[in-house]
Formats: sequence, C-alpha cells, structure tokens
Amino acid sequence: MRVVAKFGGTSLGSGDRVNRAADSIADAVAQGHEIVVVASAMGNATDELLNEITFDADEADRAEIVSMGERTSVRMLAAALRARDVDARFLEPGDDDWPIVTDSHGEVDVEATRDRSVALVDGLDETVPVVAGFLAEDHDGNVTTLGRGGSDTTAVMLGRYADADEVVIVTDVEGVMTGDPRVVEGARNVAEITVDELRNLSFRGAEVIAPSALSYKTEDLDVRVVHYQHGDLLAGGTSVEGEFENLVDLADSPLACLTVAGRAIRNQPGILAALSSALAEAGINVDAVASGMDSVTFYVEESVAERAEDVLHREVVDDESMSSVTVIEDLAVIRVTGGELPDQPGVLRSMVDPLADERINVRDLITSATSVAIVVDWEARNRALDVIHETFD
Repeated sequence: MRVVAKFGGTSLGSGDRVNRAADSIADAVAQGHEIVVVASAMGNATDELLNEITFDADEADRAEIVSMGERTSVRMLAAALRARDVDARFLEPGDDDWPIVTDSHGEVDVEATRDRSVALVDGLDETVPVVAGFLAEDHDGNVTTLGRGGSDTTAVMLGRYADADEVVIVTDVEGVMTGDPRVVEGARNVAEITVDELRNLSFRGAEVIAPSALSYKTEDLDVRVVHYQHGDLLAGGTSVEGEFENLVDLADSPLACLTVAGRAIRNQPGILAALSSALAEAGINVDAVASGMDSVTFYVEESVAERAEDVLHREVVDDESMSSVTVIEDLAVIRVTGGELPDQPGVLRSMVDPLADERINVRDLITSATSVAIVVDWEARNRALDVIHETFD
C-alpha cells in the first residue's frame, strides 16, 4: 500500500516526538508499505521566524527565511529514519526531484506538479522520501509557499497526483472530535466525517485539516487523521469520506421568504431557537435561514407559506421583542456548491455581476464555506440558471 504520511509541527515538536514519528514510519516500512513523508516545521518554528521579520523584506526573501523551519524538520526526520536502517532521503526546493511547482502567480501548476509527483514515486524503489511541507518552487527555481496549512495541502496533493492509497495526517488531536476537548467535557472522537462537513468546520475554526488541502481529495483517495501518540500510521483516528462535487442546482418548486422583524432581536437570546422550534413543531421544513441586525428570514416551500406565516405571527404576538412578520412568494433559489469557492477571490462578484448585466434582481445571497444560495424571482429562474451555468462552465 502506498501511503503519504504528513507530520504536523506538534508531532515533530521535540526530539522525542521526532523519534516517535520515525518509529511509526519504520514500522510501516517493515510491513512492506511504500511511505512518502511530508514534514511541517518543528513546533512553532514558522511563526517564530515570521515574528522575527521586523524589517521590510520582499516576498522572495520571506519565503526563503520561513522555509528554514521545514528544511530543518526534513533533515531531522530523515536522519532519525536512517538511524533505524531505513533508506530515507529529504527533499526541499532546489532538488532535481522536488515535486511541488507553482506558476508566476504563485498558484499550483497542476500539470507540472502531477508529472513530478509521478516521477518521484516511480523512482522510489525502497527509499522513503521526506518532503518539506508548505514549500514549493516556481519555474525559475525560486522558493514559494502554499499558505497557511500548506503542509496539509502538500500531503493531499501528493496523495492525489502520486496515486496513493491513503493520506494520513498526524496531528495533536485524536482525529476529529465532537467538540474542542480543551473546552467541552466528554468530547469524543468521530470515526467518519464527510469532506463537506470537515471543510465547513475548518473554515469556522476547527484546526484539523487545512481547508485548501481538502480540495485535492478524491473519492478514491482515503484520508485519515490520527494523533501523534497513536504510534500506528495504518489504523485509528477519523476517516474523511467523499469528495467535493461542483454543482449548480435549481430548486424545482417555488419558495416563500418570511421575515420576522424587531428592533430588539439582536439583543434577545433565543429568538432564532424559538422561531425555528415553532416551525419544526408545526412540521414545516426550513430550506434556508438568513439573519440581519433587526430581522430573521426563513425560506420555506411556498405551499406551506400561509401556515408558516400563521405560526410565526403567533410567536411575534407573544414576544414584544418582535414587531411583525412579512411574506414574499414566488422565489427561486439557485445553489452553487464547490470545494474551491472560498479560495476564489471575487467569487460572489463573478455570480452577481453577470446577473445584474441581464437585469436579474438578486433578492438574497446566503453563503457557507462551500456553497452559495442565490435567491431570485421565480419567473427569472431559468435565465438566472443559464447565467450561473455559463459563469462556472
């Protein structure tokens, strides 16, 4: 089995932890597996280096300076592996076999990176490459970086392009947890989680796998998160399932928009819970929710709009913090889903501007980490769908 194992800064944060990492790699090699290692900078080395750049350094100099954290890690880990009689070789930008390439804009050159990744694993024999995470080089040989969480991106990218069976992310958490164990008592490990779920959690603060890395995961590539103390690269932790699907979808029935207004809403805990619970108890499904400073908006099937209005009106009458409920019918929602949406500057403008050019009014935009819901008038839905399809095709 071909495995890409990425060791985060915490898992390499001391000599003892480097030894633990080397032991787990050596055990996997002894079992006959083909291992490619990706190493982050030890501990907080990258942040410490960045903090010491108190002068006006250009991007090229900054990249060279911060690369020293990963350059040190790969040397330490390769040496620890050789001490265990494992044929190991460290790789950093500038090496002839270096795999990660960026273009003149600093974006990953997919074709060049794929070709170099394939060449790297094809020439492995029994050698374990220890690749510096986070780093890349452009076509002129200059050092570049992959951004925050770039070592995760290196690992999943290599796993994808080098046709690995699995990518193992070794970190300081026991996989994905039901809550932050430092805050929530009784937090437990989640055995499986989807790419979409994890991507949304990652963009909302969960420090498990960098969101940019998950864009490279495919259905056939297994990704697993394990704790560095586990000691076994091939078992345990949380399995990340599925892949992102880029999709433009139009709801096939009209929606109604019900807005509850009230000047005191933003200062009144429990308003959203009370309104949502009332709709749920009436058996009314909520398609989407949006909130403002003085309002909460629910989108429901138009067929239940009258009943939903009655339910919400009762809540308004019973709570003086709310003043009124209004309804707009004959709305359509177009959803754009894609794992790379958050990484595309101007992605919302790329949707809205073409719709404006076609004189299509956008009633609402509701965003999450991986999707955008565009609300337009029902009669404009097909024209709007054509515009969005054309934009993303």
